[in-house]
Amino acid sequence: MAAQMLEPYRARFAARVTRTDGYADSPLIVERLREVGAGIQERLTVRNYSAEPAECLIAVVLEADFADLFEVKEGRTPRHWDETRQADGESLVISASWQGVRKSISARAPGADIAVDGISFRTSIPAHGEWSSVLAVVPTADGADPDSTFIHAGVDGLLSPRDLRRQEWVAKIPVLQMGNRSIERILRRSYDDLGSLRIEDPDHAERVVVAAGAPWFMTLFGRDALWAAEMAMPVDPSLALGTLQTLADRQGQVVDLLSEEEPGKILHEVRLDVSSSLSLGGKTIYYGSVDATPLFVCWLGDVSRWGFAPDIIASLLPHADRALDWIRDYGDKDGDGFVEYERLNPQGLINQGWKDSWDGINFADGRLAEPPIALCEVQAYVYSAYMARSWIAYDTGDRRLAEELADRAAKLKKRFNEQFWMPERGYYAVALDGKKRQVDACASNMGQCLWFGLVDEDKAPLVAERLMSPEMFSGWGVRTLASDMGAYNPVSYHNGSVWPHDNAIIAAGLLRYGFVEEAQRISTALFEAAEFSDGRLPELFCGFSRERFPEPVPYPTACAPQAWAATTPILLVTSLMRYDADVSKGGLWMDPVLPQSYGDVHISNAPMAGSRITIDVTNSVARVQGLPEGMALKRGHRPWFTELVEKAGKADPER
Repeated sequence: MAAQMLEPYRARFAARVTRTDGYADSPLIVERLREVGAGIQERLTVRNYSAEPAECLIAVVLEADFADLFEVKEGRTPRHWDETRQADGESLVISASWQGVRKSISARAPGADIAVDGISFRTSIPAHGEWSSVLAVVPTADGADPDSTFIHAGVDGLLSPRDLRRQEWVAKIPVLQMGNRSIERILRRSYDDLGSLRIEDPDHAERVVVAAGAPWFMTLFGRDALWAAEMAMPVDPSLALGTLQTLADRQGQVVDLLSEEEPGKILHEVRLDVSSSLSLGGKTIYYGSVDATPLFVCWLGDVSRWGFAPDIIASLLPHADRALDWIRDYGDKDGDGFVEYERLNPQGLINQGWKDSWDGINFADGRLAEPPIALCEVQAYVYSAYMARSWIAYDTGDRRLAEELADRAAKLKKRFNEQFWMPERGYYAVALDGKKRQVDACASNMGQCLWFGLVDEDKAPLVAERLMSPEMFSGWGVRTLASDMGAYNPVSYHNGSVWPHDNAIIAAGLLRYGFVEEAQRISTALFEAAEFSDGRLPELFCGFSRERFPEPVPYPTACAPQAWAATTPILLVTSLMRYDADVSKGGLWMDPVLPQSYGDVHISNAPMAGSRITIDVTNSVARVQGLPEGMALKRGHRPWFTELVEKAGKADPER
């Protein structure tokens, strides 16, 4: 009859007990309050609205297929597990084994009759009365005892850990009001989704990171967590710090061909399914990502600007330096100055950038690129990593290291603009293949290079023009691949679809080079797209043109919520506000270029250097209250790391 999500982890369902005489009215209504945590719990309630007692048999059949997540996602037939069942009067345990792997679930329900096929209750519900009980099902692995039971809201005044974390999250995030109520609603939904994806480091409960997305990627992904944390920095800088610390603890130490671990490398994902554990030699971490490692260094540079204690930043510098060593020793496979990838075993990901589907990198005629592959946006991340670490080195007095890294960055930018630029086409190659040929497809990847400042000034107008062309811009956003390319398919994962996070990064990059109208157009299109999905941007949607389909066409298996997509509205608005900070330099920069249709903006409880500030934007003029002592509001854009490094390099080292 009805279903309602109460919190991201709790929902209520209502149903009726059908009558045998065909009438629709029913005096018995069943309510199920379901909570997901260390398992599934349901509070079953049956209400009797009749004037007579109702004799009821309430039965719940329990089954478990122990399917891997991707068996469910891809509709594959689950593997056959050898199953046993044990009913001991208090619980039903369903156990299964497959090739030496053991799993089980334990189901408990106070007052129930336990049988091998499920549980049942016999009860008499008085007239106008109700009956209620709780069923809890908790998974276990390898014969371990079940995790701790649920702590429920309202029981002895206690809140569940999930409720406590949600309360803490709501209390710390900024409170937003906008003249455009639709965009305000979308941003509030983004806050909720970001909060629902937060997961704790089991070894450090104070550290919070975000899972990549529900339902398919509810685990830690290095690239996803880093991007989401960066995009949400103005909302919660502690998320970025927790992400860096969590990834640093799991940084690669050895060379392992199965897991693709290498010294200094940042993980790609934590895998918990059976097949992955076996293919990784029993490990649960896979390192097949070419971009998480340079992004780690980039975002440490950004985190260093948001007012964290110097000793906290200093504790992460050795990890950043090991990441830079990985770039030099393992990332640049042939010594040409570009970082490439090639999987180390047949089970590894074929493509290891953010477009990691097997066919995600291709030539204009549709041919697949062969490894080792040097992606254009990865070179931008590496460039920014050099610059970020160079500036930190200048800031801490290590001039020799600062100059060395600045020199590496300058040489990389020169080589990139020489070898990736295709003057006859007016855009950058998406990659160089294993033979150093330009992979000439027109793809969105080059748009990310704008944000990191790798694009030469004279080439930026051509890049912007191509990104906003009808072949690239669908009306809802920039496609991953232009519609005139050989591999284009609007319903593909990476070859013609529209990814909100990719567009937010592109919009921010366009703003960096002064293309305000283009950035506003992308931003507005995405906000309009979100209106068709209850204020939530999905992981991606199909790349059909807006003229052909007046509503965004959903991608069949897109995650929603998804971390990148949840933080996209935040990055869009803060980019158009030109909102940025450098606490050590005493500056909060803001110079809004919000479209008039967005209306005025009022933000309270915004985090800034341990304080909370209030921001008002009226007619593109910003005012700030509550800035910490020593900080001032400044117009224009915050100086880029490239500008800071250049200025520091010209300064007298003795001063």
